[in-house]
Amino acid sequence: MDFLQIIILALIQGITEFLPISSSGHLVLPAQLLGWEDQGNAFDVAVHVGTLLAVCIYFWADIKALWNGWTASLIKKQPSHEAKLSWCIIWATLPALVFGGVLSLLNWDEKLRSTLVIATTTIVFGLLLWQSELKGKMNRELTEMTVYLALLIGFSQALALIPGTSRSGITITIALFLGFNRAAAARFSFLLSIPVILAAGTLKTLQLIASTEPVAWDVLVYGAVIAGVSAFLCIHWFLGFINRIGLLPFVIYRLLLGVVLFSLYFATEF
Repeated sequence: MDFLQIIILALIQGITEFLPISSSGHLVLPAQLLGWEDQGNAFDVAVHVGTLLAVCIYFWADIKALWNGWTASLIKKQPSHEAKLSWCIIWATLPALVFGGVLSLLNWDEKLRSTLVIATTTIVFGLLLWQSELKGKMNRELTEMTVYLALLIGFSQALALIPGTSRSGITITIALFLGFNRAAAARFSFLLSIPVILAAGTLKTLQLIASTEPVAWDVLVYGAVIAGVSAFLCIHWFLGFINRIGLLPFVIYRLLLGVVLFSLYFATEF
């Protein structure tokens, strides 16, 4: 990988991991347009580590409070909002872990990774995001999250295992349908990303250890740093502007991206 390729792929991962626009939809484009080979498991691990560090640093105060609340609920049986939210995140994570494990064992994750699938899901779930923006009541705060509501969001997160869906996009969509305001939906989506990215990064690391491909450590470090910095800035920007700009710009962008991906698919197939 040359340095330009490292920058582009790391930026794509860092930015699109947390915006509701599908990282897999964007990672298809460089290969299609520029003829690049797959970047390999090692680079995937590096950029996942970068985005994980970014979200953990940004939400460090929240993570610390959630951890303290969760441990207090276990040891001292002391209820709190932080303990309740921690349990909600744990329960909401389980569906994605279960379905992700099944897909990986059956090797369906690779079979679903086609331009046609990604183009279709980019548009379909983009339209669903638009409907949530139009029909969501947006009167619930994060303090009103319950295990039941978190599980509904968690099952929707499992759909993000289908390439092109967008993990942040589908979780924000369902949270809006459930009545949460944009800021609460986005914040829960980002906090929910931490165990999922950690699990995905761990799985990719194990795959890397089992493989025999050579490791270019300088490439991995550059990729992790670029992905981490861009992810941190993306989170900050998105949380700061979501209530003002709404989600329609991302819906329009997804529809345009879907059209581009369909065009690329038909151009190569016919």
